[in-house]
Amino acid sequence: MAKAGRPVKATRKKPPLKKKGGPNPIDVHVGSRVRLRRMILGLSQEALGKSLGLTFQQVQKYEKGVNRVGASRLLELARLLDVPIQFFYDEYDAKIGGASYGMAESEAGDAFMKFVNSPEGVQLCQHFSAIEDPQVRKRVLDLVKSIADTETDTKKK
Repeated sequence: MAKAGRPVKATRKKPPLKKKGGPNPIDVHVGSRVRLRRMILGLSQEALGKSLGLTFQQVQKYEKGVNRVGASRLLELARLLDVPIQFFYDEYDAKIGGASYGMAESEAGDAFMKFVNSPEGVQLCQHFSAIEDPQVRKRVLDLVKSIADTETDTKKK
């Protein structure tokens, strides 16, 4: 029993908001979606930062998930990047704390999303989709596959 005259202080531990040693997975996901959309639009971090009244370093921290994006800033990003707010949460599976890619295996999905989020991946997708001739598309695809096969064979040796 507690001593008379002193109220009993309830103690409750709060769960940590993020894992030790790194940013919260949802912050990383939202940041990667900001980066993806920025690259699709061809904006630099500096240009986006200027529109938001931030430095490019601050945009960089948002994109890496180091800094959390607040609700008002997320709304402003959605407006500037011309996407609905849901875009930033698309493909995130809260149950597993990461991206969800449908039927794809997580490793294959992660590799694909990493590629699509890269500057080269975005450019390749943009330029490839601009090719209208199906025969030319097939030849480009054959070329890329041939290069990949050659590199795979070289690594095996």
